[in-house]
Amino acid sequence: MTEKTILDFYRHEVDNPREKHYLHYYPGGSRSLSTEEFFKRTSAFASALHELGVKKKDRVMLLCDNRPEWHIVDLAVADLAATLVPVYGTLTPEQVAYQAKDSDAGFAVVENAEQMEKFLKAQQACPNLKRLIQMEGEHSKKILDFDELINASGGQDNEALFWDRASEVSSDDLLTLIYTSGTTGEPKGVMLTHHNLVENVLASADRAPVSRDWLALEFLPLCHVLERMVGYILMYRAATKAYCSVYHVGDLIADIAPQVFTGVPRFYEKVHDKVMEAVNGAPAIRQSLFHWATGVGKKAAYRRFAGKSNHGFSFMLADKLVLSKVRAALGGRVEVCISGGAPLPVHVNEFFHSIGVYVIEGYGLTETSPVIAVNGTKPGTIKLGTVGLPLRNLDVKIAPDGELIVKGPSVMKGYWKKPEKTEEVFDEQGYFHTGDIAVIDQDGFIKITDRKKDLIVTAGGKNVAPQPIESVIKKSRYVDTAVLIGDRRRFIIALVSPNEEELTRWAKNQGIAFESLEQLTQHPKVHELYKGVFDEVNAGLARYEQVKKFAILPVTLSIEGGQLTPTLKVKRRVVEKEFKDIIEKLYEE
Repeated sequence: MTEKTILDFYRHEVDNPREKHYLHYYPGGSRSLSTEEFFKRTSAFASALHELGVKKKDRVMLLCDNRPEWHIVDLAVADLAATLVPVYGTLTPEQVAYQAKDSDAGFAVVENAEQMEKFLKAQQACPNLKRLIQMEGEHSKKILDFDELINASGGQDNEALFWDRASEVSSDDLLTLIYTSGTTGEPKGVMLTHHNLVENVLASADRAPVSRDWLALEFLPLCHVLERMVGYILMYRAATKAYCSVYHVGDLIADIAPQVFTGVPRFYEKVHDKVMEAVNGAPAIRQSLFHWATGVGKKAAYRRFAGKSNHGFSFMLADKLVLSKVRAALGGRVEVCISGGAPLPVHVNEFFHSIGVYVIEGYGLTETSPVIAVNGTKPGTIKLGTVGLPLRNLDVKIAPDGELIVKGPSVMKGYWKKPEKTEEVFDEQGYFHTGDIAVIDQDGFIKITDRKKDLIVTAGGKNVAPQPIESVIKKSRYVDTAVLIGDRRRFIIALVSPNEEELTRWAKNQGIAFESLEQLTQHPKVHELYKGVFDEVNAGLARYEQVKKFAILPVTLSIEGGQLTPTLKVKRRVVEKEFKDIIEKLYEE
């Protein structure tokens, strides 16, 4: 069949039934839905929404953690040719109200009572937001119950109605309205059609081998466009799906034992750091064995990239003694991991490949549905340190100022109700300007060097790309996050958010007494520790790039603290404003 809408992808799942097709894991338990049960609930909910008055082009908001119901709502809304507006669970009531008002949504489906409070507050500023539906927990009579709506529609021929309606959905219909995280300003609603996502799925699926027999884990929030798109690849391949919260994945992944999953770089960094933490605390002989085994694994990985066999005796011994045991922390069955959302440090990527796990790093934006380029698993399609080759259906090139620009079927329709913002990012030839500085090497692989707006121009006129330097700083196990400052300043400084667990362990070994992280970060010995980190980093930098001064922040930057986006990117403007006094003091000294 020719796939024209995401509902065509879903048909692959319906045509490949199994008893446990959709699994939901949570602390203390799990549950499963068969293909038939899932479709019965999806088609019934679509009919229920239709009866409530949801029609073509209506906007329906969804705030829900990863669970089968997320896709039930997504598919039901799509079946009515309506538009889903996914909402991050970390947003404040004011941010929810902004999206509800801007999208002019009339309906919202919400997971629980705690999250529903945000929408009840938003209703006061959004008179069109009249219908609220709650999935679980107690609620007032004015809020509709998710299960009751499904059960009330149970007497109809919902399954036939579902496919009848699906046949009327056009590839040009607006599938979703996704609000950008707003790291540099007011959030904008990105308009993506069925055609946008379908084209991105079909081209990306060539690089991400997924088998019908695999168990795929979805823990990156489904409101994130990357996990959303990968979810459609899983539909297309009819794989079995497991869902869990990003907050619980660390405790659950070994029991789930997936063969494929998607994560942001911070997830892979934390796995790497956890392993290295255990290694550094082990006896010397075990440390030596680990480093020998990963060294053998690294050589074997690069042989795989070149299409050569890696099944020598050394590799088999290393795998049996060490590498297989490291993989067991991820369940022991992982075949492929997908990384996106931010740059993945090369040393972390090499670590995963050295233990026998393919990590395929890619690149894209919400505005491009999202993938522009991605590495693959076949020889000639992977090069560490790059974000891979462009997708086959995209025209990608570098503008004269170094910015990556792209044209193709997965590029957004535009920004919702912001024609002037849309015009700003498209040029006269129809190319979308990504805002990222990049190079394309002789083999066609793309390397992102920095964000165009994040480039630091010092008072001396030197351009400094902060992200590569920050990535090197974060190699230290004592650093959680690093933020470079220096635009229009005399020199570069850095704000360091410490890895509290590693730093406190080091301090105790040093016999340093402290009562709080803030007190610890002010200790002279701690300053000397981090000075050593920066001395090592600076040794590999040009003089104008070097970090002249640094400050150790008394907090770990976080989503909850407002310094990170839901996809764990640093909100530079927020950090600069919040720690303005510290920054100014460093420049005054």
